[in-house]
Amino acid sequence: MSAPRPPEALDRYASAVHTEMQQTLAGFDSPLHTMGRYHLGWLAADGSPVEGDGGKGLRSTLCLLACEAVGGEHRAALPAAAALELLHNFSLVHDDIQDGSPERRHRPAVWALWGSPQAINVGDSLFAFARLALLRLRERGVAPGLALDLAELLDRTCLRLCEGQYLDLTFQDRHDITIDDYLEMIDGKTAALIATACAMGAAIGSKQPGPREAFHSIGHNLGLAFQIRDDVLGIWGVSETTGKPVAEDIFSKKKSYPVVHAFNHAPQPLQKELTLIYAQTELLDKDAQRVLDIFAETGAQRAAEQAARGYCDVALDKLHGLGLHNGATDQLAQLARFAIEREY
Repeated sequence: MSAPRPPEALDRYASAVHTEMQQTLAGFDSPLHTMGRYHLGWLAADGSPVEGDGGKGLRSTLCLLACEAVGGEHRAALPAAAALELLHNFSLVHDDIQDGSPERRHRPAVWALWGSPQAINVGDSLFAFARLALLRLRERGVAPGLALDLAELLDRTCLRLCEGQYLDLTFQDRHDITIDDYLEMIDGKTAALIATACAMGAAIGSKQPGPREAFHSIGHNLGLAFQIRDDVLGIWGVSETTGKPVAEDIFSKKKSYPVVHAFNHAPQPLQKELTLIYAQTELLDKDAQRVLDIFAETGAQRAAEQAARGYCDVALDKLHGLGLHNGATDQLAQLARFAIEREY
């Protein structure tokens, strides 16, 4: 079966969001910011321009679609969309350091080229640029009070993201993680920013609290679905497509959905075997293969895919329940389905 094609919406706003991000970084030309532009896919490691892969643009697209879905003009929300992408990329730079991931989007990660200390600086600078991008809302006619509310929302979301990442790292050395523990972790690590993306767009488009709250809930469920799908790809994804090594999440001992499912559903002897494998300082190829065998015996991949589909269905039900029928809501539905069917 061929991989699903990305929805057209992911390309529709890409150029405008890219321009907004570039304008935010304009005038900042130190080597530090060259590294940041490298991570964003705009430059090669030597500083020369490239046509790179800047990521899917999911969060910015959700923001702009939510804005249009409630009757707003997407251009008003472009600073928020740029801020979301920059904040997301700040987290990715730090995430690669924490996980020791050598590659990001088919290229060496920032830390792998310039070292972890400078990569931390790059991540921190992208966080600052996210805040600067959001301040550009005032140039789009967004009321100061609303812009301030959205700035608070972005900062609170960043705290949730850090809390989720804290749990993700803490869970690596624990073997008693429940599905509820896992959901709390990904609520912060992934779902919080996707929920905020939808809420920001709706808030700018409607200027009323109702749509903002509804779209936050839609984004929350979509974010859970997105991360669980990511967990599947982190184990069974094709390296050439995902841009990451095969079974990377096993070697890094991530407590992703399939792992937590196996620990909670495997017979006692297999649970003990998993515990012994994950207690090792470093996993070898044979250990990863044995983990994959146990996943097969416990139906971990199928369980994860069903869970992702379930959260996606909740998001779609909430979207349809709003009674909004327009091109933007249709594209949001397409994007939701792509999130759980994608191969990268």
